[in-house]
Amino acid sequence: MKQQDSVTISDNNNQSSSDDPQLISSPGDTASDKEASGSSQAPVQKKTKDRPGNPVANLLKDGVELVVVTLALLIAIRWGLAEARYIPSSSMEPTLQINDRILVEKVSGHLGAPIARGDILVFYPPASQMPNGKDLSNDPLTVFGRLTGLPLLPNEPAYIKRVIGLPLERIRIKKGVGVFVNDVLLPEAEYIKERPNYDLNVLGEIGGRTESSFIKPYGDKNEEIVVPAGHLFMMGDNRNNSADSHVWGFLDQKRVIGRAWLLFWRHLEAPKYPRNLETAPGQD
Repeated sequence: MKQQDSVTISDNNNQSSSDDPQLISSPGDTASDKEASGSSQAPVQKKTKDRPGNPVANLLKDGVELVVVTLALLIAIRWGLAEARYIPSSSMEPTLQINDRILVEKVSGHLGAPIARGDILVFYPPASQMPNGKDLSNDPLTVFGRLTGLPLLPNEPAYIKRVIGLPLERIRIKKGVGVFVNDVLLPEAEYIKERPNYDLNVLGEIGGRTESSFIKPYGDKNEEIVVPAGHLFMMGDNRNNSADSHVWGFLDQKRVIGRAWLLFWRHLEAPKYPRNLETAPGQD
């Protein structure tokens, strides 16, 4: 490095030698000269200054700086790495239970890792499923709440479902049998709660009752169900108790928040027994 070279390499023309008359000591050196020389070699003490200003103002300034740094770290972690979510419904049973806590990772999405069938995704649902049918809001307070997840700020609801159909794949559901992708029956026995109790063959059959109304996103179209480019077909593992793509249609991949990566908390409850067994013998 050039800077290191300039420190370690010296110029021979500037080196001192015994021939330099300025460095030859003589018996005639006076005491004052020695004192002057000694004083020039004495260490210089740096003056320290107390922190100026009002202590209360300094405390407030420190508090503001701490809050700003904390929020910046929170946004960086939540946006770039991961966020925690809890499960509010039974739509993903038996895989996920109500009140389970999961970690949603976002690194793979930022790195462009492709979404695969079977991935469990957390996402913002289509506008038809949002409160009052309004899509994601872009006002500063809501965006800040979306970035931080702070409970005192507005936060849009998020869904969690499993990827069943990928872009350009054909989807068909047969009652009591299961889901067919490109005419191949998916082996799903290890994660679904039960087989679907409905048929789904054409776009016009997609629809159902939501929290507020009955919807048919594609009207009465008699076309086969083909997942559009950039979209996904999502389903809950609890097939007969899940508002998923068989109700509201295809999911735009731009609405994906991240992948459910880690289940880190599940509250265990005691089993419920018949009431007539609650009293032990001899305690009547």
